This record gives sequence, structure tokens and C-alpha cells, in this order.
Amino acid sequence: MDRADRFDGKSAPAGTPHRAPLATVSDCGIAFMAKASAPRRTKTRLVPPLTFDEAAALNTAFLQDVADNVLLAAGLSAGGISGYAAYGPPGSEDFFRHTLPESIDLIGAWLPNFGDCLLHTIGEVLARGHGSAVVLNSDSPTLPTTLLIETAEVLSRPGDRAVLGPSNDGGYYLLGLKAAHRHMFADIAWSTERVAEQTLERAREIGLDVHRLPVWYDVDDVDGLRRLHAELREQDLKQPLHGLHRPHFAKQTARLMDTLRRDHEFASRVDRLMRVEEMRA
Repeated sequence: MDRADRFDGKSAPAGTPHRAPLATVSDCGIAFMAKASAPRRTKTRLVPPLTFDEAAALNTAFLQDVADNVLLAAGLSAGGISGYAAYGPPGSEDFFRHTLPESIDLIGAWLPNFGDCLLHTIGEVLARGHGSAVVLNSDSPTLPTTLLIETAEVLSRPGDRAVLGPSNDGGYYLLGLKAAHRHMFADIAWSTERVAEQTLERAREIGLDVHRLPVWYDVDDVDGLRRLHAELREQDLKQPLHGLHRPHFAKQTARLMDTLRRDHEFASRVDRLMRVEEMRA
């Protein structure tokens, strides 16, 4: 979660809409960073092999699967988890209300700097009465549900602490905090491979203990798309997946990827792109 172009708006968020008041406040609020789907504005780094329309459809599938994953974790977590979409751009509320489950509340988070979006979201979640707040990317639809549950459990322990989920590109897919530490987002070179490293440095500077989760991957380039396709294919074929953290089955994404896989034109686009990459290597 280090790509500044995911939240590249220039205006501060308008008022935050609410779906319905929560009956109870869970220990942990998890907010995934959500950009409304629109051709030529979302997942553009996946074009090609995707078309702009396909990239927008994939973004929608990711949002739905990430929301489902958060709600699944909520149902399995002992301490309780509530789900939020930290969304943008302003004016896209109807898109999210029609796209996401009703139990996912909305937080407007459209600021010029990506770090400000994250800090604003952390503050909003804590302001709603949660003991801890987590910002989560929307580029990892198969992130193991167990990692979300582990995050909530670690943050429920006494004392101030953080949880960091590093991604394989040097950023992070998840950051959990018990207080809105502004310093955690200061002087971070967003959109570089140093984001996770610099975030850990900021934590050391303020004496904040950090629990590190396993590395996971973002689907924001062709390599990530290829890994996602293989992962969903393995699950579809019921092949055994080893390790403690089993990937979440992203059913909306799997359905879309299956449709693309059956499209001869899409397969030709992938083949052409692969030949170009081999020539560059």
C-alpha cells in the first residue's frame, strides 16, 4: 500500500457518510483504501494486458472481495472487528453503497498526500470508539483472513503497539495502530520500495513496538496479476495449499478472471505482452 496514485485527489474529503449507527463498537476497526472504479482511472498499470474497462471491473471485484474478507474476519475474531471503506473521490458514495455490503461503513479519505489519507482514516476509525485502527490495501484480494484476525488480536493486547504487513514490493499491505501517531506517516517516500523500511524507522524513533506479519503481494502490475491467476487456479482445482496462512478465496475476482481466461482475445494479449517482456529481459 504505497502507490500514491491510488488516492491522488486534490480536495479534502467532504463529510463522511454513515450507513447506520453501529449497535456495538468492536475492539478493532479495519478500513480498506477504496477508489471508485472508473475506466482510465483505476488499475491502469494492468493495461495491457487488460483493457481499461476490464481494469475497472477488476478493481470492483477486488473491493468486493476485500470487503468480504474483512467481514469474514469479523465473524471469526474473538475481540470483534468492524469494516470500513476509506473511499474517494468525493461524490462516489453511491458507487460504494451499491457495490459493498451494507455492513461496511464509509469514511471519506481523499487528500492530496497518501500518508494524509492513511492518517485521516486511522483517526476517523479511532474517533468512532474502536480501541485500534487498521488501514488495509485493496490490491490483495487473496490476503489470508488469518492475518486480519492476528492483527486484531495483537492490537487488543495492553500497551501501545503497531502491526505492519509488508508487501513484496517494499510497501505494506496493512498497518494497525492503537493511536493516531502522525510521525508514522512523516517523511515517507510513497510509491517506492522503501515505504515499509521507513515506516519501521519511524516506529523506532518514537519507541513503538511493531509486530510484523508475513510478506504478501499487491496486484498492481502484470507479475502480480500472473500470481493472482495462478493462486485462484490452484484453489479452483482444489490443489493443496501449504502453510499456516491459507489465501482467502476471492470469489468475485475468481469469477472475473475465469471469464477473461475463456476469452481468446485476452489470451492473445497476454501472449503478446509476455513475448515483449522476454525480449526486454
